[in-house]
Amino acid sequence: MGNTFANREVCDLIFEDYATKTPFLNMDYANVSTTEITGESVFAYGGKGHPKRVAFSGERGGTLTIETQMQSFKLYQLLTGGDMSKSAKFMVREELTAAEGGTVTLTDTPASGAAINVFAADDDCGTAKTATVANKTVTITDAAAGDKVIVYYVKDITDKVQKISVKGSSFPKAFTVYGDTVMKTENDELLPYKFIAYKVTPQSNMSISMSNNGDPATITITCDLMVNDKDEMLDLILEEE
Repeated sequence: MGNTFANREVCDLIFEDYATKTPFLNMDYANVSTTEITGESVFAYGGKGHPKRVAFSGERGGTLTIETQMQSFKLYQLLTGGDMSKSAKFMVREELTAAEGGTVTLTDTPASGAAINVFAADDDCGTAKTATVANKTVTITDAAAGDKVIVYYVKDITDKVQKISVKGSSFPKAFTVYGDTVMKTENDELLPYKFIAYKVTPQSNMSISMSNNGDPATITITCDLMVNDKDEMLDLILEEE
């Protein structure tokens, strides 16, 4: 166990709900995981030259920082503390051609109470046309057969959908995190290495970027290390093969 070793592998992580002690997220797809332990030192000074005489340590803490290009809604929920649901509403834009009587048929039924906005194809988002809707059929007052129009409406999405609602009162939960990876020794041995962060809270900052060039987007999760009710903060574990 006195061998020196090095690391070039990320940790697989299991997030356990701190309050309920049940697994919340298995994260075996991260690219980087970094554990930083922090503290603060203050000193008593005395004598000529104002030298440091006594050190006092405190403010013990740290962070667990994770970078991942692979993402999931469960990960978003961990970061935001938002509520998960199986239905959503979303705006749709359709380019349609009017039939006899100035009617067009939408692909979906608009959500109850949702407004319908109709524009001429050459005046998109310009002056709205007068129109009424019944189920999927929209009747446009001043449209003739063959006229091309653009219709905006909000529809319900209820099949195979996940939605996270983030409110002003939504904040991440506390978790216990278990991490495992391997260390390689100078003798070419692979030693299992593990850590336990007993109580962490993800910081509320979250950036989701979308781009059509460059590397795939990376999400960075920064968790603050705290102590639990037993004053435990972090265990580092190395197993001998």
